[in-house]
Amino acid sequence: MTEAAGSRLRIALSFALITLIWGSTWIVIKDQIAQVPPPWTVTWRFAVAVLGMAALAALRRETFRLPREALVIAAMVGFLQFTANFYFVYYSEHHLTSGLVAVIYALLMVPNALFSQIFLGTRISGRFIAGSLVAIAGIALLVVNEVQIAPPGGSVPLGLALALGGLMCASAANVAQASERVRPLPIVPFMFWAMAFATAFNVVLALATVGAPVIDPRPEYLAGIVYLGLIGSVVTFPLYSGLIRSMGAGPAAYSGVAVPVVAMGLSTVFEGFVWTTLALAGSVLSLAGLLVALSGRK
Repeated sequence: MTEAAGSRLRIALSFALITLIWGSTWIVIKDQIAQVPPPWTVTWRFAVAVLGMAALAALRRETFRLPREALVIAAMVGFLQFTANFYFVYYSEHHLTSGLVAVIYALLMVPNALFSQIFLGTRISGRFIAGSLVAIAGIALLVVNEVQIAPPGGSVPLGLALALGGLMCASAANVAQASERVRPLPIVPFMFWAMAFATAFNVVLALATVGAPVIDPRPEYLAGIVYLGLIGSVVTFPLYSGLIRSMGAGPAAYSGVAVPVVAMGLSTVFEGFVWTTLALAGSVLSLAGLLVALSGRK
């Protein structure tokens, strides 16, 4: 196998693994917020992830020492990606089905590409813009469907605003990782420090916003924390960061195109999501638009 073929295979496997794992995390998150306030659930998740990332770095015999400037960037990425983004995600699932939140996050390629053009000089095409507009129209249909079927006690507009806020935070973190200052840094130690800083931020914010630590002793909850921390974070984020560095922030986000298919399938089984004509049309339109945008990224 040539080096180019091997590189393509690694990229394809990374995309497939990220898609399958992140497609399943949305439904696990829904259970995580049933009894425990989101700030503490996010804290427990990344406390586990930090331990897992430290073990991975030690296994790979990589140094934890990074330049001071790199640590500052890691703190910024940690706050944007593993604190603010996940706060928005967990709170948005109080108001929206997990499948819809996953569909909204499939739009990550759009702000990633726009921010990359603004800050990194990456070019985007007219086809990318057209496809993105089609995808946004599909999301709009899904939101209308969500409003029609939403149970009492939730707020679809608030859930949508929270999900979009998280999307912007995640995109800013992605573009920061695509910068020339981050690309040469070792991925696993950088992720370790980003998650370590985020865990510290999460503890402070949790104490300030909801008070003393809370944890759900149910085996399902604890297993979910371990799954999200190790599989959903330690396995996936280094792979995703590698894609960002090798392909750019916009193309790396294409892994999110198939995530909603997995997430909405699980939402149908476990949350009773009803596939109305509007929901089906919105899903098809959003995914078709994202595929058009993908084909016209340059």
